[in-house]
Amino acid sequence: MTATPTAKNIDADHGPLDGLTVVDLSTTLPGAQATMFLADAGAEVIFVEPPQGSDLRKLSGWPALGRGKKSITLDLHAESDHATLLGLIRSADVLVTTMRPARAERLGLGSSALADLNPRLVSASITGWGSTGPFKDLKGYEGLVMAKLGIMYGKRQTTPRPGPAFVPSPFASWGASQTAVHGILTALLEREDSGFGQHVEADLVRGIATMDTWQWFSELVVARWPDAFVPVSAFDDNGLPNGHLIYPLLVTPTKDGHWMQFAQTEPRLFLALMKELDLTWMFTDPKWQGIPQLEDMALRIELWEMMLERASSRTLAEWQEVFATNPDLSAEVFRTPTQALQHPQLIHDGRVVTVTDPELGDVTQPSTLVHSDGAALSAPRLAPRAGQNSDALRRRAAEARVSVTAVGEPASGLPLAGVTILELGSMFAGPYGSTLLTDLGARVVKVEPPAGDTIRGLVPFPEAGGAKVMQGKESIALDMRSPEGLEIVHQLAKKADVVLQTYRAGAAERAGVDAETLRALNPDLVYLSAPGYGVDGPFGGKPAYAPSIGAASGFALTDVPDATERVGSLDEIKATAIRLYAGSANLSVQADGVSALGVASAMLLGLFARRRGQPLGNLTATMIATTTHALIDRNVEYAGRVDTVTADHAMHGYSALYRLYPASDGWIFLAAPLAHEWSDLVKALQPHVQLEGDARFESPEQRATHDEALTDTLAAVFATRPKAEWEAELGKQDVGCVAVAEQVAEKTLQSDEFFDAGYSVTAMSPTFDEHRRLSPVTRFSRSSTKADGGCLVGEHTDSLLAEIGYDETAIADLRERNIVC
Repeated sequence: MTATPTAKNIDADHGPLDGLTVVDLSTTLPGAQATMFLADAGAEVIFVEPPQGSDLRKLSGWPALGRGKKSITLDLHAESDHATLLGLIRSADVLVTTMRPARAERLGLGSSALADLNPRLVSASITGWGSTGPFKDLKGYEGLVMAKLGIMYGKRQTTPRPGPAFVPSPFASWGASQTAVHGILTALLEREDSGFGQHVEADLVRGIATMDTWQWFSELVVARWPDAFVPVSAFDDNGLPNGHLIYPLLVTPTKDGHWMQFAQTEPRLFLALMKELDLTWMFTDPKWQGIPQLEDMALRIELWEMMLERASSRTLAEWQEVFATNPDLSAEVFRTPTQALQHPQLIHDGRVVTVTDPELGDVTQPSTLVHSDGAALSAPRLAPRAGQNSDALRRRAAEARVSVTAVGEPASGLPLAGVTILELGSMFAGPYGSTLLTDLGARVVKVEPPAGDTIRGLVPFPEAGGAKVMQGKESIALDMRSPEGLEIVHQLAKKADVVLQTYRAGAAERAGVDAETLRALNPDLVYLSAPGYGVDGPFGGKPAYAPSIGAASGFALTDVPDATERVGSLDEIKATAIRLYAGSANLSVQADGVSALGVASAMLLGLFARRRGQPLGNLTATMIATTTHALIDRNVEYAGRVDTVTADHAMHGYSALYRLYPASDGWIFLAAPLAHEWSDLVKALQPHVQLEGDARFESPEQRATHDEALTDTLAAVFATRPKAEWEAELGKQDVGCVAVAEQVAEKTLQSDEFFDAGYSVTAMSPTFDEHRRLSPVTRFSRSSTKADGGCLVGEHTDSLLAEIGYDETAIADLRERNIVC
């Protein structure tokens, strides 16, 4: 086994989860991603798969998803094998399942049965829709969730045809995997005090719903105050520019055929781009007053075309020379997921590693999501062969006993009560990670500049831009550049358990809030850096925004894989730019939300390691690295690798049995790709079409060969009836089929139907009063959660100052001198 020379690793046998055993019954991607995180952190993960091997092995990313795990093959319907499973669970710390609740109960794996079997067990269930409510029995396919919520509608501009677009990026799987990790680590942390385990739930719906930045509150404002402002998309459905962000977030080809995503959203950065394009004269020309926010459509088109023409006149090498010499200019080349692992920053940080597999040869893959003191949590390890550890694990199961019996009454309450996080950073990718932990009881103190976090003003309605990321927090507004302001931050750090900072490389040191400084004040501090790129290195000082990270990591080219195939005329360039922008800059699902989930996982890992007496060093979880983990099912490289399945050119889906179809009044999404699902589909459609006996479709191989014919056959049938009728009729036969929502997901989730189902709840806010917000995304059988609203800039300044010893006179003096607000 070898690792790339740049990779820095620590001993996997002494990771923060060393000594914990996880039984992994995952059959789908989110479970595999969650347990990979646990294995990377040192847990013993026992992967239970059927005798023929798990279907997860068919994923090109399996060598990474399975790394460091042990494998046992069991037929869970055989009495002896079922007994072996129960024996393994009896002495385990964690169980992870991805089956629907009804199947878990049939197998004797319901939460009550598990608690009786092993009172210290943390059992985590990852489902599509949750275990309660009207959708709990729906198939848990990612495509069904994205379609029914409205994600496919929101991504409609990734395809040139009318209608919703299939979304290949596994956003929902990633969201569910990390919210499950949050629940597992939180429950383990709580178990250190109570002695009891509990059941934890995560699902794809809530997992993907974490990822929007301000779309939720934009929709709330429009519903409540329809005349307040008119939200606009970047481009209208005719391909004309609507929003002003398309200019600082310019998507452009280079002269030699590469495509780039600029990231110039701050005013000074946009000015730098315009200067480089020799367009600064526009800022003083009355014709262009207000640039880049222009009311006139003709001017918007003219500016867009002018910027495209000038930006595309240079080669990639010429642009890269500019980026190397001008710190205010930054752009990322659109990369495929595998190309993303060649990113200079990832190589510099040792976040790309290679393990030599005896069958596959060299396998290149992302290192661990969390790094400690610049090193991966574990060395790259092999994935097991199916059943590789069966004999030893069967013997262990036969002798298994619960190692420690929980005593007393199990506690309830907020599981992170008593944990304080000091947040130093702005926008969403890092700060929303701590927001997620407020729902679990953590206290988050957000340090803001006097004018407030930039995100608060990014929607033309008071506080709508930052309302989601401010939920549950306490805000103190101060001038950290002043000695008095810095001293306040230092005093707050002394009382904190975690410091989260999201600054670019070197900024924390310059500000006096680096790890060395703060840990000298508070040696027990968990210190997490969550920048866009890294704490140093070639891109460490560059600004990072969701669209640029989406381009660099492979998200954009996953969702628009063929966008750059035909580009020549200006019209073709503009059409491609629209599709790529929709791929990287979507408001509902983008790199900010993906990264925030990893930030929460990293903080919880640090807290748990500290609680066990095995504190970690300075932690890092970067946007660029975390996004590679979200795409780990498709970015792992090795000889003979089977390419990831790709969608059709028009972005309907993967095959006739997993794709979008027009109904008579809209669209449906059908998900019946597995061989055993065919008979149910045939039966459900029998009143409308006779599929049984058709030689073209009688076996999985025949159906794959005649996929186009099957698509045409099904399309003709589905076009005859309304989408809601198809959802109801096929659902009765347990066939995966949903009506596609023709609105953005955030509007769907605030609707009465989804509110009544528990996906959204009410909260109070100083701006929005009582309103609906996303429900806590992780649920516990015993511990409680809460759902608070946002806060105003400096709303808690006085109370926080008083808490660290400032009296009224001192606070008044600080206000008078504009040190605090």
